[in-house]
Amino acid sequence: MFKTTLSNAQANRYILFFLAGWTLLNTLQAATLGVHPDEAYYWIYSRFLDWGYYDHPPMVALFIRVGDSLIKTELGLRMLTVIASTVSVYILWLIAKRYHTDARWFILLTSGLLAFHIYGFITTPDAPLLLFTILFYYIYLQYLEKNNFVYALMLSIVIVLMLYSKYHGVLVLLLTLVANPKLFTRPSFYCIPVVAALLYLPHILWQVNHNYPSVNYHLFERSSDVYRVSRTFEFIPGQLLIAGPLIGWFLFYYGFSKKPVDAFTRCLMFNSAGIFVFFWFNTIKGNVQPHWTLIGFVPLILLVLIRLSNAPQIPRWLYKLTIANATLVIAFRLILIPGFPAVKKLAFLETYYGYDTWAQQIKRKVGNAYVIMPVGFQSASKYNYYTHSLKSFSYDGSNYRRTQFDLWPIEDSMQNKRAFYTGPIHLNGAETDSIKTNKDTWVGFWVDKVRTYQKVDIKTDSYKITAHPGQVINFKLQISNPYNRRLNFANNANSKVELLACFYQGDDGIFETAESNFNGITITPHQTANYTFATKAPLKKGKYELIFSLRTTPFNGGRNSRAINFIVQ
Repeated sequence: MFKTTLSNAQANRYILFFLAGWTLLNTLQAATLGVHPDEAYYWIYSRFLDWGYYDHPPMVALFIRVGDSLIKTELGLRMLTVIASTVSVYILWLIAKRYHTDARWFILLTSGLLAFHIYGFITTPDAPLLLFTILFYYIYLQYLEKNNFVYALMLSIVIVLMLYSKYHGVLVLLLTLVANPKLFTRPSFYCIPVVAALLYLPHILWQVNHNYPSVNYHLFERSSDVYRVSRTFEFIPGQLLIAGPLIGWFLFYYGFSKKPVDAFTRCLMFNSAGIFVFFWFNTIKGNVQPHWTLIGFVPLILLVLIRLSNAPQIPRWLYKLTIANATLVIAFRLILIPGFPAVKKLAFLETYYGYDTWAQQIKRKVGNAYVIMPVGFQSASKYNYYTHSLKSFSYDGSNYRRTQFDLWPIEDSMQNKRAFYTGPIHLNGAETDSIKTNKDTWVGFWVDKVRTYQKVDIKTDSYKITAHPGQVINFKLQISNPYNRRLNFANNANSKVELLACFYQGDDGIFETAESNFNGITITPHQTANYTFATKAPLKKGKYELIFSLRTTPFNGGRNSRAINFIVQ
């Protein structure tokens, strides 16, 4: 393909122009595309800065807080991601350059990697994770060549930054150690875990003080999904697509078809293969989103570039295919900028358009009152972002997962106040009003005095139960009060309180209600009460997910316990 070798000046000029174009494209995309629901959710993170959150570590909140404090638009929310993406690509070039990679191949392959494009402007925990993962490989390469405490300290810091970005960063650490056990023979190596642990201690303490919410969610709440064979088979084409719609297959073939040449390329091989295999096996226990493997594409693209730099001859068809692939990806991104009507109607893009108008339409109806939305965290988050407020609360039902809304003080702020309970679907048959929006007609009704217990945590002595149909099981429950107020579960004129045992098979539920003696319980702030709940096992044999739920009028009941594996046989 390339008959001449670029001089350093020529290569630097190519890279400079590429980085300028990359930054411009990401900036335009960031400024013109509406926020994704996850971004809106993380924007609320940034309103409550902390050392940890229910779903993720805190780095994404800091990214958003910095940019949003400067510009109160989508561009501000994404500003640091745009900058981080450009810095990431440049550091990736510095690594590839060490192996004599041609700048033109670097530009063609990098600009065709769909995964890099997505996190060139979208601000989720993956954006900082991508930056610090690439920085990890850059410093690790130096550490392999210069065994000293300075690089060990630098590795410690970047490792902590990865872990403060997303828990997936631990895979990079473990696979690097597996690839190079000789690291344990270096005295300087032992300062890395010590320094990293000290710097990560604030997040660990946050987990301890909040009863390990992230651990429970990632290890237990997500593991109860029913296995579907299609998930495992769909994983591979999904990865090929985000690797590059036309060249994804080539990257995987070319990157893994030759043995590593040194300790660093062995590290790249172990990390890339290990990450893809890890998430492929995870399809057995739950849904795996394609972008979770983002950090696996960093070593993969480097493996491909390193091999190309040593190839005696490269076929012309590959050159043409990489150009076509990059052109296709960039053209798709450019089409998104003007927001053509046909593009807005695409199901996977619809969420990026029109929600600023939607939020204002609802706000005109409810004014400054609280808005409670029972359709996951996405809608409530978008309403908060586009009204620049914290007046919307996501009511997580017993058949939905917990979210950070169950930890934030938004729920406390709306107690005993008037709120509008609304959603795009029928709630509980009590709808008396509606709001016509540009998305859907939302139905709902006013709640004069809100009473909810979403933060209450219910524990039991066993999370795996086997019973016969109709068998009575006595659950010894510990009901914890996390609030700064005294809890009283007595019924009153405005609302009725019930403790439910919810047996779910998919979306279908069977509900058992605790006896009325439950309503006599009171719990002082930050204390626990014991209660024995006698409930009957379902009559139909099979596997169930049992959730204990506190239901107050007029809501359906929250998710107040971990999922219990309940088998009727």
